[in-house]
Amino acid sequence: MLRIAHCPLYSHPLPEGHRFPMLKYELIPAQLIYEGTCTPENFFCPSALPEDLILRVHDAKYWEDLKGLRLSPKMVRRIGFPLSAPLVQREIIIAQGTLDCCHYAEEFGVAMNVAGGTHHAFTDRGEGFCLLNDVALAAQYLLDHQRAACILVIDLDVHQGNGTAAIFRDEPRVFTFSMHGKDNYPLHKEQSDLDVPLPTGTSDREYLQVLADTLGNLFENYRPDFAFYVAGVDILATDKLGHLSVSREGCRQRDEFVFKTCQRYQVPVVVTMGGGYSARIVDVVEAHCNTYRAALNLYF
Repeated sequence: MLRIAHCPLYSHPLPEGHRFPMLKYELIPAQLIYEGTCTPENFFCPSALPEDLILRVHDAKYWEDLKGLRLSPKMVRRIGFPLSAPLVQREIIIAQGTLDCCHYAEEFGVAMNVAGGTHHAFTDRGEGFCLLNDVALAAQYLLDHQRAACILVIDLDVHQGNGTAAIFRDEPRVFTFSMHGKDNYPLHKEQSDLDVPLPTGTSDREYLQVLADTLGNLFENYRPDFAFYVAGVDILATDKLGHLSVSREGCRQRDEFVFKTCQRYQVPVVVTMGGGYSARIVDVVEAHCNTYRAALNLYF
């Protein structure tokens, strides 16, 4: 069974100017159930990630300031959301959801989090709508509990996974791969183990060819035993922040290729949604739902 982490707090209400990006977190499960792709039994609601696990990745002072709502105004501006206790609670539930998905992926080959992919969160700070780095927290848990020895992070969000790259810069057991828009946020890029910057306007054919030329070689050379896939749909031509020109069909083919590659090498994969900022919410929701449809078609 495909197991999907989702909690009502994922769509935590924000002030008017911030609500639109949150809509997808309630619309994605609703659409999947409405069309019959999923049933309510596919979804589970995570608890809160324990503090000791948060401190395996995040700096103690940052965490204390975050949960105490004492971040500086400058850092809050870098995060982009007004800081509140429900927002912090949302982040630790998302992180637990990604961790829980690791166990389900070990059992079923794939598991998914409706939220997550908070790859701009560093050890000591948040930015870009990210407070805690859920993929880093889950990957560190796997390492600490000897559940994986070689982890591959496949970050295909249009924005570089700068926080994840920085967190695992000196950790050889985690290979960070980010394929992103060259002329996009963040202005200062960190160094992933492999960065593939794409020029503005990259379309389906070029995008899929670069991915095909890269991902198989990574699996062949690195031989991961676990993978995380940040499946941002901000690569779409309709995205307001993306600057690439990938169609919804191209995005669907991307997801299929990632899943088929993981299957070929028998590597369990946890999928987090990442970003999506198209002007029409239907473009965001449909592209994300295609990721779930692809997983169900290929694994179940």
